[in-house]
Amino acid sequence: MPFGVLGLTTKETSQESIDDIDEVEDDDQKNVLLSIISSLRPGSDLSRITLPTFILERKSMLERITNQLAHPELLLQAHSSDDMVDRFVNVVRWYISGWHITPKAVKKPLNPVLSEHFTCHWTFEDGTKAYYISEQTSHHPPKSSYFYMSPENHIRIDGTLIPRSRFLGNSAASIMEGVAYLTFLDREDIRGATETYELTQPNMYARNILIGKLKYELGDHSFVKCLGNDLMADIEFKVKGFISGTYNAIQGKIMRISSGDILYEITGKWNELMEIKDVRTGKKSVFFDSSKAKPVFPIVRPLSEQEPLESRRLWKKVTDALANRDHNTATNEKYLIEENQRQEAKKREEEGVEWHPRFFTEVPLPLEWKIHKEITGAPEEQAKQILSIVPILEGQSVSHEFDIPSSHES
Repeated sequence: MPFGVLGLTTKETSQESIDDIDEVEDDDQKNVLLSIISSLRPGSDLSRITLPTFILERKSMLERITNQLAHPELLLQAHSSDDMVDRFVNVVRWYISGWHITPKAVKKPLNPVLSEHFTCHWTFEDGTKAYYISEQTSHHPPKSSYFYMSPENHIRIDGTLIPRSRFLGNSAASIMEGVAYLTFLDREDIRGATETYELTQPNMYARNILIGKLKYELGDHSFVKCLGNDLMADIEFKVKGFISGTYNAIQGKIMRISSGDILYEITGKWNELMEIKDVRTGKKSVFFDSSKAKPVFPIVRPLSEQEPLESRRLWKKVTDALANRDHNTATNEKYLIEENQRQEAKKREEEGVEWHPRFFTEVPLPLEWKIHKEITGAPEEQAKQILSIVPILEGQSVSHEFDIPSSHES
């Protein structure tokens, strides 16, 4: 089975169109940051602090999540294996493959506004597709919910990401709470249930925000678990110490949950080369080499077809200004978007209208939100059901079935 992915076909799909300009760090920028955070105490919540636009990525968090889906060939390879341990190892490889995709400079993705959504798709060489739907399901605290599915390949992902920003002195942290569930719909675990993997994320740190050169780090532990097959991976993203250590180091182990027996060990750098060692044989091999990897970014509908609250259309004036390093315009346009959100919330409160997500419905913790439509039947039927939720492909018409009364009417 071919695991390649077709090239991008319209200018809306080009990663360069939303890639980040590598800002040159200067004293004025540091002074702006210092003036904003000088009154904060370590541990303070940054989610309600208005940060300067020069640290913003030209991408909403809803789109930023797709970085983790940019190596679909590895996910397809994992699914194709008939050995459950081999499948698990390849799921782990796919899971850590997307972390090397980062902005050129230390950047923070745009905070999605309530009801903002982003959709896209991938087309594989064999003609099969994968679809992605995401929506901001909460603003305070921010919660980004997403759904990914490739019906013909029997792969589904449901997730909710809950970043919590904290000021740590000379660093800022994004504590990445939330969980995602990867499901291989046509495979059963050893208990006879549908094979499911639980995924959590490492935390993100911006170092030296006041003194020194700005540096981006991933840190702490993330986990991949398949409880039904008694397998777990504990992946530690190691932060550099004050005196010793190195940036971007990773160390992990794949083990049996019940016995604690370690099957594989993972070492290296998450943004460069990682190796895996079979503990039983002692054999080492390349696990993932980012220098040879070719991320596949999704196909996005043209801006002319997008709704006002779709990410790229919503933030276009902001991201265009950021591309031109016009931070006054970026700040003003960002303010207009956020002020409109405040007025929408005020209007709903006055009219007694309860807000709800358009595409997701509440489910028990830890997932919290799941795509509202049940996706069932043969792959062809599943694809039709997915496309009936919201436009994903170019040329699709928009349905307003789940609009919130009065939130977009005047």
